[in-house]
Amino acid sequence: MTTGRCLCGGVQYRVEAPLEPVTACHCSQCRRQTGHYAASARTEMAALRIEGELRWFQSSPQARRGFCPVCGSYLFWQEGDAVWVTAGTLDPPTGLRLSHHIFAADKGDYYEITDGLPCYARYSDGEAL
Repeated sequence: MTTGRCLCGGVQYRVEAPLEPVTACHCSQCRRQTGHYAASARTEMAALRIEGELRWFQSSPQARRGFCPVCGSYLFWQEGDAVWVTAGTLDPPTGLRLSHHIFAADKGDYYEITDGLPCYARYSDGEAL
């Protein structure tokens, strides 16, 4: 079981299933929400237990983003039955590692991706750049 929380502690959560390795998303929505890029790990929504008040923002027709209404911490990205938990909100030790980058073609012009991990122009199901 993995646990985490927002900055103020008003929203706490636990994940009762394994998390996949961390994905770095460089899409324009994630960059605007986080101020850089989003690093998150996927699991199933049914495995997520949330305590406290959580607000959801419908960021596209198919997905929504969960955040704390008090401190503004970005905690979750949900699409259907899947949810991505933002890695920075997890309690250590996580045991997780960054595995790849998605939407690398949309990354900010102020940084380079130099870690040698696979980079995908859009989703990770395509061919690496």
